[in-house]
Amino acid sequence: MKNWLFLGVAIFAEVIATSSLKASAGFTKFWPSLLVVLGYAIAFYCLSLTIRTIPIGIAYAIWAGLGIVLISLAGWLIFNQKLDLPSIIGMALIIAGVVVINVYSKVSAH
Repeated sequence: MKNWLFLGVAIFAEVIATSSLKASAGFTKFWPSLLVVLGYAIAFYCLSLTIRTIPIGIAYAIWAGLGIVLISLAGWLIFNQKLDLPSIIGMALIIAGVVVINVYSKVSAH
């Protein structure tokens, strides 16, 4: 169960880092730039802990898939970026893929 917590922290840290990357304005603003560096460091460290027991392909698929959805939502909520119907459908399919991996995959560590 701890491995899933590490994966959740990795995803959250990556979303914070990527959101801050836009806010850093090309690393010209100190605090958002610091969040980028710290966020990615935490994300990759926690991902490295996760893959000790969860297969790397499964962990990365979940990390990347949920990261895409959460970053898109952050862009919509924080930066007023638009999401059209095809992007919403695509993200729903990504979420469905993550659910299929977690519920039906025999290689996923439950």
